[in-house]
Amino acid sequence: MAARAKTANSEAPAPGLPQLPVPLREYQRRRRQLMELCGDEGAVIVPSAPERIRNNDAHYPYRQDSDLVYLTGFEEPEAVLVLVPGRKAAASILFCRERDRSREIWDGPRLGPERAPAALGVDDAFPIEDIDDILPGLIEGRDRVYYHFGRDSEFDLRVLAWINRVRAEVRRGARAPHEITALGYLVHEMRLYKSPAEVKVMRRAAEIAAEAHRRVMTRCRPGLSEFEIEAEILHCFRQHRAVPAYEPIVAAGANACVLHYRANQDPLRDGDLLLVDAGAEYRCYASDITRTIPVNGRFRPEQRAIYELVLRAQLAAIECVRPGQHWNDLHDTAVRVISEGLIELGLIKGSLAKCLKDERYRRFFMHKTGHWIGLDVHDVGDYRIDGQARMLEPGMVMTVEPGIYIAPDDKSVPARWRGIGVRIEDDVLVTADTPEVLTAGVIKDPDQIEALMQSALG
Repeated sequence: MAARAKTANSEAPAPGLPQLPVPLREYQRRRRQLMELCGDEGAVIVPSAPERIRNNDAHYPYRQDSDLVYLTGFEEPEAVLVLVPGRKAAASILFCRERDRSREIWDGPRLGPERAPAALGVDDAFPIEDIDDILPGLIEGRDRVYYHFGRDSEFDLRVLAWINRVRAEVRRGARAPHEITALGYLVHEMRLYKSPAEVKVMRRAAEIAAEAHRRVMTRCRPGLSEFEIEAEILHCFRQHRAVPAYEPIVAAGANACVLHYRANQDPLRDGDLLLVDAGAEYRCYASDITRTIPVNGRFRPEQRAIYELVLRAQLAAIECVRPGQHWNDLHDTAVRVISEGLIELGLIKGSLAKCLKDERYRRFFMHKTGHWIGLDVHDVGDYRIDGQARMLEPGMVMTVEPGIYIAPDDKSVPARWRGIGVRIEDDVLVTADTPEVLTAGVIKDPDQIEALMQSALG
């Protein structure tokens, strides 16, 4: 069995150890908080994300399970974190791959169980190969196992096998867990509130994404293709050690009316709009930005009218991102502004009250105005508590992203409006007072967009 090192007290990693996204003490605090919530009758099991084969023996890029990242900062595959509240010998245990010179030549360096306590602040670490022998003893005597049952069917079977191993020893005095409890109920509520250290990383992710969108504005011009714009985005992300937080949407013309457009292959035509929805993931934290710009650097009157309406709705919704407001307030505000504007433009008819009651806006604005964001783009956390919209509190981070999409074949509106799709999206932090727009580094005022693009076009 591998030798184990004592936990280091210093925040700075020793040579050769990984640099964590947030300070070591914060991961230790999170684990302690989770164990307090579980109580001494519970145990927590958090496995790493499995590696996925893309084709034959080539893998998809590996991305660690967000809960394991949140609790450890560890980004290697084939790992399991076990928390055993109240255990005197070691309450936090990590199972991970051993150092293996032959495998490290092929796949890169591994942390190994010998260095994991110092690097990650866990109490103990063991080789992942030993988990079947050790883990049943860790959950023996516990009433509940907190685990994401149903997320990974293969690992579910292993958890059940470990519990059954303990049950087989009941006649000898062992006490087996009798309940598997959803881990998300506890850890996802913790993840909803971002610490100052997390916000710092999210600001950096937002800065990188903002730079990519500014790059698009200066390079966009008729005759290019959507995939060339996507290449500019990816170049900027990788230049700053980031990866896409999700598959970028680069939608020119009527493609912008497809909410999750992914083909990114059509040409950019003079007179069309270009909707770009692209966010960077930095140190596992996501950003999410959408901007809509004129391909030739000038909005047509109808395009500008829709753009300015969406922008008014977004700015009004951002003002709702304050403590004491409710989650649905920002959507309701955006809906009201958009409905008023659509009536003024003649795109929907009737009184404001009637249009809101009948949801006539939904022909053109069919999605919600935002979502939580953090380690996941659509981050964890309940939107409703006891059936009521959740009240906003400092530390929550969300997107604000109203849009208007007029289908190219919508014969109910004049032809000049058809095929216009506009979305404007920013990431917003709830503070004690004024909302902080983390993604403010990329312009969205239409006059500023035109000035920048015209300057770039020469």
